[in-house]
Amino acid sequence: MSEPQLEAHTLELLRWPERLPDLTEDELEALQGEHVAYQRSLRERGIIAVAGPFEGQPDERWRGISIYRVGPAEAREYVEQDPSVRRGRLTYDVWTWLVPVGELRV
Repeated sequence: MSEPQLEAHTLELLRWPERLPDLTEDELEALQGEHVAYQRSLRERGIIAVAGPFEGQPDERWRGISIYRVGPAEAREYVEQDPSVRRGRLTYDVWTWLVPVGELRV
């Protein structure tokens, strides 16, 4: 049996940094609104296939994940523009995920 052909997808994990910035509840609410709007704009432009927050994750610092339709270097450029990343509320990891061709339709 031959090995399946693999295709690359770019994953991004958003997480809290070691030190969270000191923000008021109002600032946090406004920043979350900006973050959600930015994520929505990336989906609408076809840059992100799917994104969303975690619930019940084993590490509370893990906040959400996205599957990008661009390579890792370009994904990092977009993540750096996220208002929550820019304000230091979130940090991230980006990597390539290999899956059998056609298995993930994003």
